[in-house]
Amino acid sequence: MTTMDLETLVGRKLTIGVPGTKVTPEIIAHFKELRAGGIIFYRINFESPAQIKKFITDLEKALGRRLLVCVDHEGGRVVMFRDGITVFPDNLAIGKTKKVAYARKQGEIEAKELRRLGVDVNLSPVLDVLTDSYSPNIGIRSYSKDWKLVADMGTARIAAMQKGGVSACAKHFPGKGHAPVDAHLGLPVIPSTWEEMEAVHLRPFVKAIERGIHSVMTSHPYYPNLDPEPNLIATFSRKIVHDTLRGRLKYEGVIFSDDLEMGAIKAVCPIEAAGVKATEAGHDILLVCHDMEAQKKVYYALLDAYRNKELSLNELKESCERIEKLKAKRKKRFEGGAPRPEPAGKALARRICDESVTFLKNPLRRSLKDWKKRKILVLFPRFSSLAAKIMVEKEVCDEKKYLMARFKPLGLKLEIRIVGIEPSREEIEEAQSLAGDFDTPLLFCFDARLYPSNKELLDGVQIRAREAVIALLRDPYDEDLVHKNASCVTDFGWRTCQIDAIIRMLFPATK
Repeated sequence: MTTMDLETLVGRKLTIGVPGTKVTPEIIAHFKELRAGGIIFYRINFESPAQIKKFITDLEKALGRRLLVCVDHEGGRVVMFRDGITVFPDNLAIGKTKKVAYARKQGEIEAKELRRLGVDVNLSPVLDVLTDSYSPNIGIRSYSKDWKLVADMGTARIAAMQKGGVSACAKHFPGKGHAPVDAHLGLPVIPSTWEEMEAVHLRPFVKAIERGIHSVMTSHPYYPNLDPEPNLIATFSRKIVHDTLRGRLKYEGVIFSDDLEMGAIKAVCPIEAAGVKATEAGHDILLVCHDMEAQKKVYYALLDAYRNKELSLNELKESCERIEKLKAKRKKRFEGGAPRPEPAGKALARRICDESVTFLKNPLRRSLKDWKKRKILVLFPRFSSLAAKIMVEKEVCDEKKYLMARFKPLGLKLEIRIVGIEPSREEIEEAQSLAGDFDTPLLFCFDARLYPSNKELLDGVQIRAREAVIALLRDPYDEDLVHKNASCVTDFGWRTCQIDAIIRMLFPATK
């Protein structure tokens, strides 16, 4: 380790994302220039399991060394690969079942699937604990408001995943389940004291450390009562990262930063300064996930900081030793044969979804025979419009075909209308007009807090409808926007396994 030159040591600290689905000369040159130690994959990098395996193989062959291959594979809302894996529901759905065995089995399954795809580190699970406060970014990604359930489910999944050969990453230390702002978009300020954090939010991380978690990720909120220096967000706080996580909690594994390109960072300082500050706080690996120029700025800023003795060379060497230990936990790149979903995965996902689907208001229990007497209007989001940026399952990319496959066997009298993720004025007015002409409008609501146009659609349908049924997809906090006379149901996410469970709940098929 000590024989590496400074440029190589600094490069090992960077895990970066790049555009495209093929390894180009530009990408190879970029990795060589930055000596980057790891790669993180996103939806834009994935076409098929065979393609992603070739990408990894070609890049490592061109570089003549192994990389640390990372992916955000939380399940539910945050999934990057579309094929070769099981799409599990969001953690909040699993938490609603209260069955820790389900989380453990998920960890077993995803380890097998991800190892076949060559993944070293799954940047998961989320161990943030929800509160009664609105949580725009964590929300359905958390297991629960109950810290003990979060800890039990998270550590069960971690243990199973790591036993299967994939390193887990507990996030987002010290806990941001109660962040009032999405750190991707702006700077969250969390006023919790150390006493409050230790009573609830730190506890799942403590349990994960006790269970031997391989890596931990911090995040970008500002905690004025944990480290009062103005704008010293958790990512930059040595008191939070080094003194607490590394020192007081005796954590010896790898510490990841969250993506340094997020809006919360931009609100505080330029990205090159962010790289230096995050390193000084005690992070081993810096994530710079999208912009190749930003990655260069971070790399060269770190080089200058080490050369000028602004950063500790001894701590750099210790970080690289931890990173190499993490990488050495796997002797082979791909294990377990050709990529494929585990046979037990789909059945487990269905069981979780059927047990977690929940009426939030006015439970509607109607037989299929009674439903057949009613005219039903189905309003459903145009998920295909998101497919270029995030992983959208193939079957739901043709929304009408997907819905017809679910509803046609039931023999219902219904009309299907597909509306935008952010519905247009024309779509809102048409839906509102139609709502009064049907016995029951069924609106699959994507997110009425995040998107004002969705709130307009939600309000318009409810005003005109005699009996509205609202299925909340991305955000169960939208329950507050559902009128008192409407029926409201959710399965805490919008993956097909969750939407299918909602349909089964509402329209029970006769035997």
